[in-house]
Amino acid sequence: MMRVAVVDDEPLARSGVIARLAGCNDVVVDGEYVDGPSALAGLQARMPDLVFIDVQMPGMTGLEVLAALPPTRRPLAILLTAHDSFAVQAFALNAVDYLLKPIDELRFAEALERARRLLALHSSATAAETPGGSVSAGFVSEPAWATRFSVRVGRRSLFVATADIDWIEADGDYASLHVDGRVHLLRESLHHLATRLDPACFVRVHRSTIVHVDRIAELQAQTNRDAMLRLHDGTPLRVSRTYIDTLLARLHDARP
Repeated sequence: MMRVAVVDDEPLARSGVIARLAGCNDVVVDGEYVDGPSALAGLQARMPDLVFIDVQMPGMTGLEVLAALPPTRRPLAILLTAHDSFAVQAFALNAVDYLLKPIDELRFAEALERARRLLALHSSATAAETPGGSVSAGFVSEPAWATRFSVRVGRRSLFVATADIDWIEADGDYASLHVDGRVHLLRESLHHLATRLDPACFVRVHRSTIVHVDRIAELQAQTNRDAMLRLHDGTPLRVSRTYIDTLLARLHDARP
C-alpha cells in the first residue's frame, strides 16, 4: 500500500487531490497539511512514500519544505501550483512530476503511475539488498521503464528499442512510434505508454504527443504560452501549456 500525504493551503485543492486518490485501491492518504511548517513536521514524523505538495503556501513554500528534509527522508513529490516558474527547482529536488492547476486528469494519473513505478523499483532494490527480504505487498518487482516494444509488421514481430524512438503520437487505441523516418503501430494508448517510459528521456509535450528529449533541436515560445519545437530531423511539433514546464525542466538536465 502506498502512503500519500497531501499539502495545500487551499481546502478545495486538497479535497480535489484526496478525492482522486480515493479511487485508487493501492493508496492510503496518510496526512493532510495546510501550510509549510505543519507539513515539514508531519512529513518528518510519518515519512510517507509520496507527497502531493503545493509550491506557494504560508510559512514555507513547498520547495522549502522538501529542501529542509534530508534526501534519505524525503518522500517522492508531485508539485502542485497555479504558477509556472518553479519547474526546474522542482526537478532539482527529485520531484516525480509538476502539475499545473487546474489539474489535468490524465496528467494526474500519469504522475501517480510514475510514482508507483519508482516505488516499485525502490522496493525491489531494497529487497535485493536485504538477505531474505521481500518486496512490499502491493508493488510489483519489475523494471521501472520499458527498454523495447514489440510491433507487428505483417507476420513478423519487430522489436523497437526505446532509445531509437524519436517521437510518439496518439492514434486512437494505438500509438505511432516514429523511428528514423519509419512509423510503427503499437497497440497501446498514449496515456498508458507515457507511464512506461523513462521520464529522464521521454517527455509528453501534448495530449497526443511524446518526444525523446535528445531529439529536440529547437524550442520557440508562442504568445499563448504554448510553444513549437523542432526535432533534429526537422519535424515540427506543438507543445501545449499543460506540459511546457515539465519540458523545460527536462531540457535543463534536471533528472527526476
